[in-house]
Amino acid sequence: MLRLIENDPWLEPYESPIQGRYEYAKWKLRELTKETNGSLSDFADGYLYYGLHRIEGGEWVLREWAPNATAIYLLCDGNGWAKDEAYRLSALGNGSWEVRLPADTLAHGTHYKLLVEWEGGSGLRIPAWADYVVQDPETHLFSAVVWDPERPFTFRSKRPTLGHEPLLIYECHIGMATEEEKVGTYREFMENVLPMVKEKGYNALQIMAIMEHPYYGSFGYQVTNFFAPSSRFGTPDDLRALIDEAHRLGLLVIMDIVHSHAARNEEEGLARFDGTYTQYFHGGERMLHPAWNSMCFDYGKNEVLHFLLSNCKYWLESFHFDGFRFDGVTSMLYLNHGLGQAFCTYSDYYNGGQDGDAIMYLTLANQLIHEVYPDAITIAEEVSGMPGIGVPVKDGGYGFDYRLQMNIPDYWIKIIKERRDEEWTPGSIWWETTNRRSDEKSISYAESHDQALVGDKTIIFRLIDAEMYDYMDRAHHTEAVDRGTALHKMIRLVTCTTMNGGYLNFMGNEFGHPEWIDFPREGNGWSYKYARRQWSLATNGFLKYGLLEDFDEAMLKLVKSVPDFERVPVIKLWDQDQDQVLAYSRGDLVFVYNFSPTRAFTDYGILAPSGKYTVVLDSDDPRFGGYDRQDHSVAHLTQYDPHFMEDGKGWLKLYLPPRTALVLKKSK
Repeated sequence: MLRLIENDPWLEPYESPIQGRYEYAKWKLRELTKETNGSLSDFADGYLYYGLHRIEGGEWVLREWAPNATAIYLLCDGNGWAKDEAYRLSALGNGSWEVRLPADTLAHGTHYKLLVEWEGGSGLRIPAWADYVVQDPETHLFSAVVWDPERPFTFRSKRPTLGHEPLLIYECHIGMATEEEKVGTYREFMENVLPMVKEKGYNALQIMAIMEHPYYGSFGYQVTNFFAPSSRFGTPDDLRALIDEAHRLGLLVIMDIVHSHAARNEEEGLARFDGTYTQYFHGGERMLHPAWNSMCFDYGKNEVLHFLLSNCKYWLESFHFDGFRFDGVTSMLYLNHGLGQAFCTYSDYYNGGQDGDAIMYLTLANQLIHEVYPDAITIAEEVSGMPGIGVPVKDGGYGFDYRLQMNIPDYWIKIIKERRDEEWTPGSIWWETTNRRSDEKSISYAESHDQALVGDKTIIFRLIDAEMYDYMDRAHHTEAVDRGTALHKMIRLVTCTTMNGGYLNFMGNEFGHPEWIDFPREGNGWSYKYARRQWSLATNGFLKYGLLEDFDEAMLKLVKSVPDFERVPVIKLWDQDQDQVLAYSRGDLVFVYNFSPTRAFTDYGILAPSGKYTVVLDSDDPRFGGYDRQDHSVAHLTQYDPHFMEDGKGWLKLYLPPRTALVLKKSK
C-alpha cells in the first residue's frame, strides 16, 4: 500500500484510482525515457535542440516542431523580412524542421520570425522555443531577437539553501517594484529592492510575470513565449544578474511558472502555431478555458510533455532559479477546472472528473525538477484540497514540496467583510490557520497579490479605507486607523506563526501599502499610478506604515530565532470565544491574542507549561505604533495548580489589552 494511503486510512476506499494514477505516471516515465536510460533530465533537454543555437564553426541552426506545416521560412533583418529559399527550413521527420545558416547571417540583436505555411493558409509566428522576445514600441508587434552577447553571463554566486529556517517568501513583481510611474527593470530591482528584502528578513523571492506575456495587465498569467524572460523588464542577462545577486545575499529565487494554460495569441504565441489548434492544445470543447479564455494544454501528448518539462529544466539550468510556484494547479487537476464545484468529501477527488494526463504531467514535472536540482522548491497553487499534492512521488503523491494554504486569505477577507469585531472567534481563527493535512507542508499567507487587485482590497484597506489618506501620520490617532493597524499586526502574526512549512507576503503588504493594483489600461488612461510600490511611505519616518514594517521585521526575526520553527509542534493552550482570547505554544514560545475590540483583561489565566516567561514581542509596543500598556521588565511565573501538576502546567496570569498580541518565551 502506498504511504499516502497508510498515512490517511480515509483514502483506503480510493486506493484503486490513487494507485492507478501512480502507475500511469511510472509507465509514462518509462515510455519517455526509454532512449535516455531512464533519465527524465536527459529527456527534458529539448531547449538545447530546438530553438536557435550557434554550433561548431560559428554557424547557426534553428529547429522547430510544427507537424502540420508544409513549409517554414526564417524572416529576419538580414534578408529584408522576405521569403527566401536560402532561409527555408527542411523537414526532418516527426514534425521537426531545421535550417542551418552561415555565421554572418545572424548576429546578436538580429530580429527574426518564422513564416509558417500549411494547407490552405500561412502565418507569421515567433519560434516556440525563442529565448528572447521584444515588442516594437511603435508598431507594438513582437519578434524574436538573437541573444548572443560577446561575453556571455557567468554566474558567480552559489545557490543558497534554507538551512534551519522556514521558507519566508517575498512575492514580487519586477515591473511594479518601483516608486516611479513606469515599468521597473531587473537592474533597478536588483539595486533597490533586493537589499530591502534581505533587510526585512525574508529568505526567498517569488517572482511573478517572468515568462513573456503581451498584455502587461495579465500579471504574467497569459503567456505567449514560455522560454523568453519578459523583455519589458530588461534583457535575459539582466535577469541572470538579479538572480545571481539574490543568491549572493542568501535569497532563494522561485519563479511563478504558468503551465496551466497559454494565451490565445497566434502571431506571438503557440495558438494555431502550425495551422492547427491541436498542436499543443486540446480540441473541441476542451480547447478554451471557460473562465480565462485561454488555451488548455493537452498533457496526453508526448511532444507537449517534452515542451513543458524542457521548460522546467531550462529555467533551472539557464537562469539558476531555485524552484517554482506552479500556477493554476486546481484548474489542471479537474476536467471542469474545479469551477463551480464544492469539494466536501473525498469522493469529490476520485469521481472520474479528474484529468489523468495533467496529474501525470505534474507528477513527472516534480520528479524532473528534483532530479535536475535536488534542493529545488516546488509549490502548488491548489485550492480544492486534493490529497497528496505535497507528498513525495515515491509515497504516491504529486511531489510538490509545499501547497499554498489558500483558505487563509479567503477567511480573513470574509470575516473582515461579514462579521463585526465582537464576532471574531478564536476557535474559527485557530481552525482556519491550522487546518491542513499532517503529511504535507504548506505556505501560510494572510494575503497575496490576488487580494490587492482592482475589484478587491488589501487587508489594511478593508480595515481603514479612506482614512488611510489623511490619518496615517504617527502624531494622529483615529479609531479606524488604530483598529486597522492593530488587527493588521495580529492577523499577520497568527498567520505566520501557525505555519507548518513557510510564510508568504506580497511586496508592500508587510507595511500596509495603500490602495489597489491597477495596471495601465484604456479605462484608466494608461496610468501607472497604481502599478507601483510607494516604498517611501514606510521609510519617511513620520507615517505609521514604517511601524507596521518594523513589526513585520521583528516577527520574522523571532521566527528565525527558533531552529526549524516550522517543524516545532503547534499546541493550542487556550481558546475562549466569549473572551475572544487565543493562546498556543511552539517550543518555548507562547503566543497570546486578545481579539476583543473593547475588553481588557487583568490577570487573565492561561494554562501553559510551568516556568518563567518574559515578553519577546508585543504588538502594543510603541515601536510598532502601540500604546505601551505592558511592562516588559516584569517576568511572568506560572502559578501552581494541583489539578494540572501531572501535566507540567500552571496558570500564566497576564494583562491583555484589547486588540493586542503577546509572545512570551519560557526560560530554560
